[in-house]
Amino acid sequence: MSVGCQEASVRVDRIEWEPPAGAERRPAQVGRIVGLFRPYAGRLALVGSLVAASAVVSVVTPFLLRAVLDTAIPERRTGLLTLLALGMIAAAVITSVLNVLQTLISTTVGQRVMHDLRTAVYRHLQRMSLAFFTRTRTGEVQSRIANDIGGMQATVTGTATSLVSNLTAVVASVAAMVALDWRLTIVSLLLLPVFVWISRRVGRERKKITGERQRQLARLSSAVQESLSVSGIMLGRTMGRSASLTSEFAAQSDELAALEVRSSMAGRWRMSTIGIVMAAMPALIYWAAGLATAAGAPIVSLGTLVAFVSLQQGLFRPTVGLLSTGVDVQTSLALFQRIFEYLDLPVEIDEPAHPVRLERIRGDVRFEDVEFHYRPGQDRPTLAAIDLTVPAGGSLAVVGETGSGKSTLSYLVPRLYDVTGGRVLIDGVDVRELSFETLARAVGVVSQETYLFHASVADNLRFAKPDATDEELVAAAKAAQIHDMIAELPDGYDTLVGERGYRFSGGEKQRLAIARTVLRNPPVLILDEATSALDNQTELAVQQALDALAEGRTTITIAHRLSTVRDADQIAVLDRGAIVELGTHDQLVARNGRYAALLDREAPVPSPAG
Repeated sequence: MSVGCQEASVRVDRIEWEPPAGAERRPAQVGRIVGLFRPYAGRLALVGSLVAASAVVSVVTPFLLRAVLDTAIPERRTGLLTLLALGMIAAAVITSVLNVLQTLISTTVGQRVMHDLRTAVYRHLQRMSLAFFTRTRTGEVQSRIANDIGGMQATVTGTATSLVSNLTAVVASVAAMVALDWRLTIVSLLLLPVFVWISRRVGRERKKITGERQRQLARLSSAVQESLSVSGIMLGRTMGRSASLTSEFAAQSDELAALEVRSSMAGRWRMSTIGIVMAAMPALIYWAAGLATAAGAPIVSLGTLVAFVSLQQGLFRPTVGLLSTGVDVQTSLALFQRIFEYLDLPVEIDEPAHPVRLERIRGDVRFEDVEFHYRPGQDRPTLAAIDLTVPAGGSLAVVGETGSGKSTLSYLVPRLYDVTGGRVLIDGVDVRELSFETLARAVGVVSQETYLFHASVADNLRFAKPDATDEELVAAAKAAQIHDMIAELPDGYDTLVGERGYRFSGGEKQRLAIARTVLRNPPVLILDEATSALDNQTELAVQQALDALAEGRTTITIAHRLSTVRDADQIAVLDRGAIVELGTHDQLVARNGRYAALLDREAPVPSPAG
């Protein structure tokens, strides 16, 4: 149950990531959004050409219709009538083909933009420091990548095409309407500015609601990720909290449902009013023309009137489409803004512009006057004035009370955090100057909390070395004293380990982690309380595997049980972030100081006689 409790503590300590103050009030960077489409400018230009051609062809039909009504039928010219009918059919076929082609190209471009955006966010998050992930809920990160980017799909894949298509159709239709009768055209367009104003207001309202909805969706994703993990289920059931967790989830889901309804209905009546007015316009045109004809002053011919109304009805769809596109764009700006907030997060730990690459790594590790703060302005440094040297192949054990800074010290070597003062060096080179590839080859970490993927045993091992042969996997497993257990499994190395490795015991997971590190073969090894959560028998087996792994390597051991570090070349005792004692086991015992006190506290209490 220790894992479940650790999960619970993580859940309490983590907070939902919030954007900087005022971030939501900043307008989304439209130019930046346009830049996402720039690599596909050629294909978008082709889409524009297809759309323009489709719009031109579509407005030909009303003119053909006018010729049918005003010329072909009254004059009984059947040959002309046949040609005009064939022309109308051909226009419909050409328009349909052009629409299919432009939909294919635009959807492909949209999906490529979605792919680029997802990859950019994931790549940026891979560069973020450990500190970011310790203060951000996993569900929040997942929601940004899945829900926010997924929510843009309709806008990204269809908006550009819809905008060009509808705009071209509107321009072509208006031009054709003016050519038929400019007076009727003016009447038809009188209310257009009012419609634009209404759609802009609706767009702003939906943008605000969309931001609220995505934040609530992120909270819901976090709740699912935490409470429905293996540890979350175990913790909820053993604490009798399953019913309350369900109630909390239901409340959050209900809030999300209400936001979805608000988002869907925002401005719906106003947009419906626009639709009603535009649908009524043809009736008004017929009414006005009928009154003029009844008064003996017909405005236009019957053919022109029917053609004009046909164009006007054709104008209705793209106009409403344009207004709806404007609303969708403003809504999607909230999603783009949330994504850009992540892309704009500063990278606290980055590879230097001209990194040092070490071909052969000896494994000398040195801490020079190291100081570290987790937060700027922290009252007391987590580590201060740390000076330690571990020669290649040597061993250092770091012991101390909980919260003394032991694990933090180990995080500085692989650059999970950067020092705020002093230097950490490997083979005389500041780790901040090393390439990430060199650092990954140089340092291996086996921690107390082993992470295994929901994949086979072989896949988990090959995460350390993707090109490892089956023979290398077996050799690494034997070195970690786990091969016999794997061989007894029904599917051997192809056995699925389950979510976070819960099919295996704590000791088995630790030995799998050790085998994974053996494959990496790093010259510097960090053992961060790798056996602290194990029982004595399991600890003995894991410790034997660790001893075999540490042979010939520079080893820094963060120790919870002092019995595991007696043979270390040197032992550093930390207290409140400072080294208070340094020496071998025998030297420190002889001093009868802090280390001796820790040793006495760990010694078993003799049972009373009798």
